[in-house]
Amino acid sequence: MTTTPAARPVTRVLIANRGEIAVRVARAARDHGIASIAVYSDPDADALHVAVADEAFHLPGASSADTYLTIDAVLDVARRAGADAVHPGYGFLSENADFAQAVIDAGMTWIGPSPDAIRALGDKITARSLAQQAGAPLVPGSDGPVPDAAAARTFAEEHGLPIAIKAAFGGGGRGIRVVRELGDVEDAFEATVREAVAAFGRGECFVERFLDRPRHVEAQVLADEHGHVAVLGTRDCSLQRRNQKLVEEAPAPFLTDEQRERIHTSAREICRAAGYTGAGTVEYLVAPDGLISFLEVNTRLQVEHPVTEEVFGVDLVREQFRVAAGEPLSIPEDPTPRGHALEFRLNAEDPAYGFLPVPGPIDAFEAPTGPGVRMDSGVRTGSVVPGEYDSLLAKLIVWGEDRAQAVARARDALAELRIDGVPTVVPFHRAVLEQDAFTSGDRLGVYTTWIESEFAEPLAESPYLGAEVPAGGRTAVTVELDGRAVRLGLPADLYAALLGGGGAGAAAPAGAAGAGKPDDDGAVASPVTGTLASWKVEDGAEVAEGDTVAIVEAMKMETPIRAPRAGRIQLLVAETPASVTRGQAIARLGA
Repeated sequence: MTTTPAARPVTRVLIANRGEIAVRVARAARDHGIASIAVYSDPDADALHVAVADEAFHLPGASSADTYLTIDAVLDVARRAGADAVHPGYGFLSENADFAQAVIDAGMTWIGPSPDAIRALGDKITARSLAQQAGAPLVPGSDGPVPDAAAARTFAEEHGLPIAIKAAFGGGGRGIRVVRELGDVEDAFEATVREAVAAFGRGECFVERFLDRPRHVEAQVLADEHGHVAVLGTRDCSLQRRNQKLVEEAPAPFLTDEQRERIHTSAREICRAAGYTGAGTVEYLVAPDGLISFLEVNTRLQVEHPVTEEVFGVDLVREQFRVAAGEPLSIPEDPTPRGHALEFRLNAEDPAYGFLPVPGPIDAFEAPTGPGVRMDSGVRTGSVVPGEYDSLLAKLIVWGEDRAQAVARARDALAELRIDGVPTVVPFHRAVLEQDAFTSGDRLGVYTTWIESEFAEPLAESPYLGAEVPAGGRTAVTVELDGRAVRLGLPADLYAALLGGGGAGAAAPAGAAGAGKPDDDGAVASPVTGTLASWKVEDGAEVAEGDTVAIVEAMKMETPIRAPRAGRIQLLVAETPASVTRGQAIARLGA
């Protein structure tokens, strides 16, 4: 006899995230009749998600590790706010099984799959095993984490190149390196482990054959506790830079009926085998010859979920609320899509400089309008893009009755869009919509490394590369309000100005002065404010022009620093990790 799951009313949801996704969840909560509670770090005190939520609570600190990734701090806010549920959004703690369990142990409803499902599918080794049991197509891979770089090299020698070294507990395109030469295996393995530890807290890595020039295709899955597992079609996410998606669309174009059926069936069976509930995504690679290979399962909502919503007419966040409350899905298991949708991620990056992430203030943000146009944003005019988090500002989603109309509407929308103050990837988006490889009516010529391999359209350098990030800290002071002492957080600059009388003695706001390249042509400068993660050369070594000498991490991305000319290098910032600012000389090249 089947027992119907008991309903768990959700009335107050804490959103354990920031930016665009926190705004998205707060608005869905309002539509669903649920109160929303935001959390914010010091740099996010004036962020849009704080203003949109019904209530907002401070997480003291600036870095992700001190704020949004601190389970105890987030749960303490949830208790103080009287939350009866927690929605993790995407990124941060969204795929952390320990966090999910802690929420449940605290007597709150976790809006996501069970901790067991997160562990099983978040571990890429276990996920691969489940995919094999479900009959999903797979390329050769290691049986488990490889112990060291030597083992990774042995795998490459046995199975051939290229190979992919992947963090076992990674996700979101991070913790992965593709190796095409045997001599590069050791460096790639070490870099993947380092990135995995920094991003996910664990450095285990496995190895598998890498498919050259593949498309990235995924299936959106929704499952409830009543045995329903719905597959809401496919998405194509092949336009990527540094393994990070830039443009997504639904349904995935130019697949055969057989390919769609194989993807739909295996995605459903993988989720059934894992006892999955809630929203999730099963990802695949599709080779030029049509071969399909299972990639991974993301046990959360995806950044690109709006394109699925637009073609199926469903609110995936509200479906998450229903599932978490013990209710059945409101959609059939095999819904029929209508039309076509494209999503363009609007990142604070300069594509003319290799998609260099750049924080800063947004002087103007003007969204386009028109039929089929949707904007999911975490910023507005006057917002500040902090350097502590990733570069995503907003997402432009465009729907059309077919792919050709969606592309035409997207051209108009991108032409109308205006973002001033920080560099963005908008020039790339405009350019790619003029590329036959993407817009052709009979094929999709882009693939996961197409930007690095083939995209050659010259893009103008952003005029905003030298902008500085205003200080975003808060100074807490005690004030008296109606005879009662109240702690008040003031922007640090405002507090300093008040102490200085607001006149000539007050601190001047940060500006572009001193930013950019040092005048010394022998200086090796950091291209961005962030963390100097590692040196690739020893002090005193001879380097050639273009050699990678260091790695700097900013906005959750690693950027190589290259020697501007040949010479003997003198390290000016020897200890790593170390905080550096854009334009700061970290080394000098002698004759």
